[in-house]
Amino acid sequence: MTPPADNASDRQSHVCLDATASGQGQVYQAGGHQTINHNYPPQPEPGQIVEGDIPQRPPGFQERPHLMERLAELLGEPGTSGPDAGIGAAVICAVGGTPGVGKTLMAASYAWACQAARWPVVAWIPAETTEQIHTGLAALAQRLDQRQADDDAATAATRVKAWLAATERPTLLVFDNATDVATVRRWCPATGATRVVITTRNRAFLRLFEPVEVEVFTSAQAQAFLYRRTGQDDPAGATGLADDLGHLPLALDQAATVIARLRLSYAAYRALLRDFPVAEYLPARPGDPYPVGAAEAILLSITQAESTVPDAAALLSVLSVLSSAGIPLAVLHALTASTGLETVRVRQLLADLADTSLITYSEDGTSVLIHRLVQRVLRERAAHQGTLDTVLSQAVDLLHTFNAALPDGPAMWAARAVVEMLVEQTDTVYRWTLMGNGLSADLLSLRQWCGRHLYDLADFTRAIPLLKTTLADLERVLGADHPDTLNSRNNLAYAYQTAGDLSRAILLHEATLADSERVLGTHHPDTLNSRNNLAYAYQTAGDLSRAILLHEATLADRDRLLGPDHPDTLTSRNNLALAYQMAGDLGRAIPLMKATLANCERVLGTDHPDTLTSRNNLATAHREAGDLGRAIPLHEATLADRDRLLGTDHPDTLTSRHNLASAYREAGDLGRAIPLHEATLAGFEQLLGADHPHTLTSRNNLAGVYEMAGDLGRAILLHEATLADRERVLGADHPDTLQSRNNLAAAYQMVADLGRAIPLYEQTLADYERVLGGDHPDTLISRNNLAAAYQMAGDLSRAIPLLKAALVDCERVLGADHSRTRVVRKNLEKAVRRMQPERKHDS
Repeated sequence: MTPPADNASDRQSHVCLDATASGQGQVYQAGGHQTINHNYPPQPEPGQIVEGDIPQRPPGFQERPHLMERLAELLGEPGTSGPDAGIGAAVICAVGGTPGVGKTLMAASYAWACQAARWPVVAWIPAETTEQIHTGLAALAQRLDQRQADDDAATAATRVKAWLAATERPTLLVFDNATDVATVRRWCPATGATRVVITTRNRAFLRLFEPVEVEVFTSAQAQAFLYRRTGQDDPAGATGLADDLGHLPLALDQAATVIARLRLSYAAYRALLRDFPVAEYLPARPGDPYPVGAAEAILLSITQAESTVPDAAALLSVLSVLSSAGIPLAVLHALTASTGLETVRVRQLLADLADTSLITYSEDGTSVLIHRLVQRVLRERAAHQGTLDTVLSQAVDLLHTFNAALPDGPAMWAARAVVEMLVEQTDTVYRWTLMGNGLSADLLSLRQWCGRHLYDLADFTRAIPLLKTTLADLERVLGADHPDTLNSRNNLAYAYQTAGDLSRAILLHEATLADSERVLGTHHPDTLNSRNNLAYAYQTAGDLSRAILLHEATLADRDRLLGPDHPDTLTSRNNLALAYQMAGDLGRAIPLMKATLANCERVLGTDHPDTLTSRNNLATAHREAGDLGRAIPLHEATLADRDRLLGTDHPDTLTSRHNLASAYREAGDLGRAIPLHEATLAGFEQLLGADHPHTLTSRNNLAGVYEMAGDLGRAILLHEATLADRERVLGADHPDTLQSRNNLAAAYQMVADLGRAIPLYEQTLADYERVLGGDHPDTLISRNNLAAAYQMAGDLSRAIPLLKAALVDCERVLGADHSRTRVVRKNLEKAVRRMQPERKHDS
C-alpha cells in the first residue's frame, strides 16, 4: 500500500513504497501495495456474548450437584443476573483433579448454567500456553468492542482484562487446562463482577485460589452413569466395571460407548478389557502413568472405532497432534483437498467418531474437541509403532492445504480469526515435533507462512519472534545458504524495516544480498529481489544515492533477463522512478512513471492494483512538479477506481483520498481539502489505529491544511501530538519524525514564536545532516527554513550565508528550475533586499 504523502514545510509531497509477500517466501516491492489487516468481523451485536469453544453437553451427562453447589457457593448462583450478582472483588476458583476426572465438563456445566441465566458475557479461554490466552482474550476483546484496530493480541488482551475488572455485569471467564500459575494469574481481573474458573492439573492453583476438587465418580454415580448410557440395569456388573476403571469418568464414558455400540454386557466388556494387549500399543510410562484403567478403556474404544468406521484411524491420528483447545471444522474441511475425501464424507466421519465418544463438538458446533488423554494415548501408540513422524507430516500437509485456501489481498482483512486458527494449530504441531526426531522443511515453511500472516496483520510483537525462531531453525536444519533460509532472512529483515528498526533491517538485507549473490548468482530472481529490497531499505533510511544505484542496476538486469513487460520489471521501473522523485529529480521521474503507467495498463489492465498504484504515483509526481491541472484529474480517477474495486475503507482507497485532498489543498481549494483530510484521518484511525505511521502522516497533513486555513491553534496542537507520537513509535531519527519536528517549527514560526521555532529548526537541520546527509532534499529544505526563520528574526548575518549555501546546493542537487530551488532563490533575494537599506544607513 502506498503511504499517504508526507509534507515538509514547503508542503511538497513524498511517496514511498511498501512491500508484499510473494508466494516463494520473498518480500518485494510491488509499486506500493502492502495489505495490512488489523481487525476482523463480526462486530459486537446487542445481547449475550458467548466466546470460545465451550464443550457440548455430552450424551448421558452425569450431574454432580455437590460440585455445582460448591461452585455456586464460591461464584454465585448462575441464575443471579441482576445488580446483586456480586459486584466488587472478582472471585476466582480453581477446579482441580487428575486427567479424565471431568474438570473441563464441571466448568462447562457452570458455563451452560450461566448461559441459560442470560449472563451478558460467558468466555472460554484455552490456557495451556501464553499464546492461547492472548488469542482467546483478544477474540473476547473484539466481541466486546474493546480491541482497537492496530492492537496486537497481547495489547487487546490487556484491554479486555481492564474491561473485566471494571464491569458491573455478571461475567464468567473460564481458563481451561491452565498450566502455569504466574501466567494465568496475570490475566485474572482483581475487581469487577467477573467470575473466574480455572481448570488445571497443577495443584499450585488450588493452594492460591478457592479450590474445587473434582474426584472420580462414586459407586452410585458410576452406576447411574452406566445405566443412563447403556440401559443395562445390572448394579453388580456396573460396580465391577467401575472398579476395573478406577471410577474414572472418561474411562467409564469410553466403556459405555463400546458397550452400547457392540451391545455387550458389562461382563463381556470386562472380558475384552482383560484380554486387550495394551503392551502392544503403548510403551510403559513409569514416570507418568495413566489413571487406573484409562489407557485400556481408551485404546479399546479406539480400536473398536477404527475397525468399524472407515478412515477413522488416519483422522484420529491427525487429531492427536492438533490443538487440544479445539480444531475448527474449517481446518478439517481441508481434508477434502489433502486426502481426496469429499466434504460430506469428512462431516460424516466426524459424526461417526462423535458417536464413539472419542471426539465431541464445541457448543456452537464450529470446532471438534478431543480429550487430552485420548490424544496422548493416540500419540504414544503412534510413537510406539514408529508412525508418529508420518502422523506429524500428515498434519503439516493438512495445514498447508488450509493455508493455501486463505484469502489474499483485501479479503485478508476479514481473515484474522482464520489466521489465528492456522497459528494455533501450527504451533501445536511444532511443539510435538520438537519432542520427536526433528523439524521438517515443510513444517518450517508453514511456520514461515504464519510469521508472514502475522506481519500482514501488523502483529509485530508475535511476527518478529516467530520469524526469528524460524530463521534459526532453518539455519540449523537446512543450512545458512539454503534458498529457504535466505528468503526467511529477507522476510525477517522486512519485518524489522516495517516496524521501524532500520539498522537491523539493513544489516540483514545486506547479508542476504551478499549470500544470494554468492550462492545463487547475481542474476537469479531471488538475488534481484534481494537487491531491490536492500535498495528500498536504503531509500527508507534516506540514503538515496545508494538506493538509486541499486534500483538502476536491478531494473537493467530485470529488463534484460525477464523482458520489459514482466511484472517484476514494471515494479523495478516504478521503484526507480519513486527514488528519483524522492531525490527531487522529477525530470527523470515523471517520464519513467508515464512509461510505467502505459505499460501497466497494456500488460495488466486498467483495473489492476499495480496500475492504480502507478497512476497514483504519477499524479503525486505531477503535484510535486506544481502541475495540478494534470495531478488532480489523475487523483480523482484513481480514487474513483479504488473506491469501486477495493471499497471505501481499504487502505489504498484511504491513501488515494488523502492524496486527492493534498492536491486540492495545493490548489487552494480548502473547502474540499479540509473535509477530505478529516475524513481520511478518521478512516485511518478506525482501520489502522492511532499509532500507525499512515495515521500519523494523515494527522500531520491535516495539521498542515489547518495552517493554510489560518486555524493555527488546532494546527499546532496536532503537530505537537504527531511529533510526540512519532518520536515514541518511530524513534527520534526516523525521517517522518524529522519532518514532524520541522513542521512544528514552521507552525511556531507562523505565530511569530521564534523563541521556540529557531531552536527546533536548528535541531532538525543538525539531525537531517547527520541522518540523511547534507545533500538530501529534505536537508536542503531544512536549511532554507532555518535561514527564513533567522531572516524573520532580523538576523540577516546568519540568514544570508545559509541561504547562499542552500541555493548552491539546490542548484547542484535539484537543478536551477526545481520548485525548491526557486523557493530558496526567492528567499535569498528578499534577504539581500532587506540587507541593502541597512548598509546605506550604517554608512
